[in-house]
Amino acid sequence: MAINYDKHEIDYINHYQGKGYRTNFLFTEGCLMDTESKYKYQPEEIFIVAEHRYEGMSNPDDMSVLYVIETANRVKGTYLLGYGPSADLDAAEFFKNIPQKQVSEKENINEDKRSK
Repeated sequence: MAINYDKHEIDYINHYQGKGYRTNFLFTEGCLMDTESKYKYQPEEIFIVAEHRYEGMSNPDDMSVLYVIETANRVKGTYLLGYGPSADLDAAEFFKNIPQKQVSEKENINEDKRSK
């Protein structure tokens, strides 16, 4: 039975972890921090290689976006950002400041579905 990734963030996270995107990031002090090394990344050091948006099934205001990330020093991981009424506006601004040339869908696991 195929997994419907469109409805479950954890399914996407697990899939990307299996592809090597295992680092956990935390937004703190205006930076995206690798929770293991404690290195704090600036927007110009971040490459978004896929993103997936979600609406809560029981509450449409429960929205989030999963960013699949590679860094300039080759660290791979994910970051789940809530948006909508309960959004962390500073974290959202951080992701807006990532240069557009560093945003792609090259690792998006839904590319096959979109091309059909």
